[in-house]
Amino acid sequence: MAIDHATAAILSAIATFFVVSLIFTAIILLCHRHNSSKTPTRTNSLPSRPSTNPNPSHSVSLVDASCSFDPNLKISMEELARATDNFSSHLVVGDGGFGLVYKARLSSGDLVAVKKLSPDAFQGFREFTAEMETLSKLRHHNIVKILGYWASGPERLLVYEFIEKGSLDQWLHEPSFVNDDGINDVVRLPLSWETRVKIINGVAHGLCYLHGLDSPIIHRDIKASNVLLDSEFEAHIADFGLARRIDSSHSHVSTQFAGTMGYMPPERRDGLNVVNKKVDVYSFGVLMLETISGQRPNLPKKLGQTDIGIVQWARKMKEENDEMEMVDVNISREGLREESVKEYVRIACMCAELIIFTVDYRQTREVTCQWAGKEKLQPKDSLM
Repeated sequence: MAIDHATAAILSAIATFFVVSLIFTAIILLCHRHNSSKTPTRTNSLPSRPSTNPNPSHSVSLVDASCSFDPNLKISMEELARATDNFSSHLVVGDGGFGLVYKARLSSGDLVAVKKLSPDAFQGFREFTAEMETLSKLRHHNIVKILGYWASGPERLLVYEFIEKGSLDQWLHEPSFVNDDGINDVVRLPLSWETRVKIINGVAHGLCYLHGLDSPIIHRDIKASNVLLDSEFEAHIADFGLARRIDSSHSHVSTQFAGTMGYMPPERRDGLNVVNKKVDVYSFGVLMLETISGQRPNLPKKLGQTDIGIVQWARKMKEENDEMEMVDVNISREGLREESVKEYVRIACMCAELIIFTVDYRQTREVTCQWAGKEKLQPKDSLM
């Protein structure tokens, strides 16, 4: 029996030990869980490693990218947001097909124009930056100068030199602006014949420069709203959102629809989307007709009971020797020479040939630059 009592004592001690151990372990676990719930989770304080993705244009998000082509200008989102009062509507000075344009004064005191592009204005980041690098090198007094850009993800901001007097479209079709209080904020006097000729001269010089580069640049959207006027009414071609550089004078087909109704050649309107210099020449001819007549090219003209386009109307007026009847009623007839008007209309009609892609471009090219006061399309300036 003594052995049985000893065995029982040992077994009892062992059982007690296990029970006490289990209770003690449970207490420790409970205490640990309680302390963990009160202690904040620690994060890694080391900076994250930069992405090694070799193709950042396809990453989820892009690092902010900005570039200033003028070393004296600072371009960043913070700077541009401040200069535009966080892109306030009261600073909007233009509304184009590719986004809004804001008047902005940078911290340096420079007055610039900031264009906030629509997300679909450019296909990709690399294409955008390459296009900007090309256009930033254009140096001609009739081409708006690009000062820099900012880009992040789908956001694109362009910074241009500010052109004081707005667009030719505004001067032709918006003589004054009246605010809600009935006070004239802007009053634009009708452009004189001499001023209109000066503006057309400037556009011709700008196109001669673009088309005469070793790798010509085709604007593809020449129209009155893309011609800006400075304080001296000197023309500056703007908005190169559709511009394309071509390697030779030969045409190539683009899958992107480009241009504005009324300014496009009939072939483009009918679906033949060819990109060459003749497209700009045709639009230039339409612009000439719009400038002399004050009539929008996208609105039909009445010829008897028939609605016709501005080019057909001009051709008919020329055939009937009625060019003077085309002149805007707001242009003073005093000192206006009929032979000058006839020559103007002749050149405009030659540029706006109906079958523009079958016309010898050398002829229209020479005519365009003849109007600009040059015998050949050889720009004195070049890409730098």
